[in-house]
Amino acid sequence: SDLCKGSQDWSCLLLVASFVGAFGSSFLYGYNLSVVNAPTPYIKAFYNESWERRHGHPIDPDTLTLLWSVTVSIFAIGGLVGTLMVKLIGKVLGRKYTLLVNNGFAISAALLMACSLQAGAFEMLIVGRFIMGVDGGISLSVLPMYLNEISPKEIRGALGQVTAIFICIGVFTGQLLGLPELLGKESTWPYLFGVIAVPALVQLVSLPFLPESPRFLLFEKHDQAGAEKAFQTFLGKEDVSREVEEVLAESRVQRNIQLVSVLELLRSPFVRWQVITVIVTMACYQLCGLNAIWFYTNSIFGKAGISPEKIPYITLSTGGIETLAAIFSGLVIERLGRRPLLIGGFGLMALFFGIITITLTFQDHAPWIPYLSIVCILAIIASFCSGPGGIPFILTGEFFQQSQRPAAFIIAGTVNWLSNFAVGLLFPFIQKSLDTYCFLVFATICLTGAVYFYFVLPETKNRTFAEISQAFAKRNKAIPPEENTNSAASDAKVTRRPEPDPASTLDNYTKNGIV
Repeated sequence: SDLCKGSQDWSCLLLVASFVGAFGSSFLYGYNLSVVNAPTPYIKAFYNESWERRHGHPIDPDTLTLLWSVTVSIFAIGGLVGTLMVKLIGKVLGRKYTLLVNNGFAISAALLMACSLQAGAFEMLIVGRFIMGVDGGISLSVLPMYLNEISPKEIRGALGQVTAIFICIGVFTGQLLGLPELLGKESTWPYLFGVIAVPALVQLVSLPFLPESPRFLLFEKHDQAGAEKAFQTFLGKEDVSREVEEVLAESRVQRNIQLVSVLELLRSPFVRWQVITVIVTMACYQLCGLNAIWFYTNSIFGKAGISPEKIPYITLSTGGIETLAAIFSGLVIERLGRRPLLIGGFGLMALFFGIITITLTFQDHAPWIPYLSIVCILAIIASFCSGPGGIPFILTGEFFQQSQRPAAFIIAGTVNWLSNFAVGLLFPFIQKSLDTYCFLVFATICLTGAVYFYFVLPETKNRTFAEISQAFAKRNKAIPPEENTNSAASDAKVTRRPEPDPASTLDNYTKNGIV
């Protein structure tokens, strides 16, 4: 494995674990976001045919719109159900086996949706979308947790960004396969949904050969030998005493603490601002208006004089830019940190939403204005993916101790999926009543998010979980019980942190009686 090490922290197996995990999880989430766009007219025609065959008359247009809305938005309801199942399944199976079992949902959903046309039952497509949502809900909670727990803190952000990169690659793949030359034809659209089984099968075959999360083994299974072996495998080195000691220090602090329930986490004064920040981050992630951009791309490209048959290919450029921006973010996140990328991302989105409102209002006044709108669309997508697109999942893992993490991901996931559902349901109405001014709503949300992060969010780059909770302690006006013992000494330690060696930090903790 020495050959594969790009730097001292990256090992081959860490990369394999993150790629295999993300390919079978967040890739499928991204794919399912975009895959329904291309075959929309064919699926609607299929709904109409099935209805006519059963009832002897064509479907009412309003009923068709309702059925289509349900097909698209039931994905988010499934996501919410999946999120709420995570704590229960995760406690029994652990991170790795939860991801493995989750592939069962993906494969059964793929079969249902791919066979719906053959069977002439549109209900199979709707149920398949729901099951796929459950798969997404589980994977978007468990995958970031798994990646967060297997990575050394020096590259935690970069590895966590793999989740976002694969969501973008999934969106791009959905757009690509939806082209009429590939699977976006009337005869082949069911195969678009059948493809879902491929990443799930790849993960099902390869994940069993990778170790479980060492933190899970140490904390919840009390298996120190297994955890050491997992750390050695992931980090590609024999001496993992520093990593094990770091986890043990956290474990001693939390020796008598059971897994925290969602209600306990919401009530706890020690993590109040962490919870508020996660809720704000996840709400901004969904409500920042990216869905609105997808809704408008085709009409804006049409106004710019691009012929309708070329529009799908231009839309591909948006998926490509998304992926490139997410990769850029993964490369710079450990240098720049989380704060600048989040604040800068939302700030730039607010700016470009403002500009696109002006360009759309005046787009008939000059022939070059629609091209400015296209630039704004690409800029908004790039701004989103360079920071706000992946960091929310990383922060949720970084803010909380091991015993609080499952409950934290349930809260984050619930906000994420409810916001997703709300946007899907309300956006058509907002768009109808405000027309092009609807982007001002999103500009306000992005600006509010940026201001909130500027004043509240501490930098979490390269910090241990204990140091991050210390950074929030002043704002929470409550020092977590484990750090109470000698807060004066711990304050002194925090104020003089140029860049402490993690091992010596642990010695300080032990000497100060904090642990």
